[in-house]
Amino acid sequence: MADTYVVERDTSIDAAPQAVFELIADLTRYDEWSPWSELDPNMTVTHTGEPATVGSGYAWTGNRKVGAGSMKITELDEPGRVSVDLKFLKPFKAENTVDWLVVPAGDGSKVTWRMTGERTFMTKVMGFFGKTMDKMVGPDFEKGLAKLKSAVEAG
Repeated sequence: MADTYVVERDTSIDAAPQAVFELIADLTRYDEWSPWSELDPNMTVTHTGEPATVGSGYAWTGNRKVGAGSMKITELDEPGRVSVDLKFLKPFKAENTVDWLVVPAGDGSKVTWRMTGERTFMTKVMGFFGKTMDKMVGPDFEKGLAKLKSAVEAG
């Protein structure tokens, strides 16, 4: 079994890469398309730094469905990539790298959402019972990409 895992999903969006990039890079707008924000209407969110810049961040604390953690932008390659350091505090501790890749595709864009992380003892135990990170998080990525598509295409 590999020491790391990758969860990856992609979609096509009928908009220029710049429009997609601008929404992804601005973490103050993350709740517009996050697949998790609607799971806890009382979730507390804190934004830090200048929006859409390296070092800006998003932290949350919520119910057991959303847990607690933070994201911090580590790289911006306009309009092609947004990279963040993702830290989960609850329901279990984990640190992951998340990349959103945006490339031209026809008259629009192809967007890939990728998360990589180390297989911890907890993820190995979950995998033993058939709950891989891909099975647990992949559907959420699909939902988030569909929401991102709707948000960007609505303008």
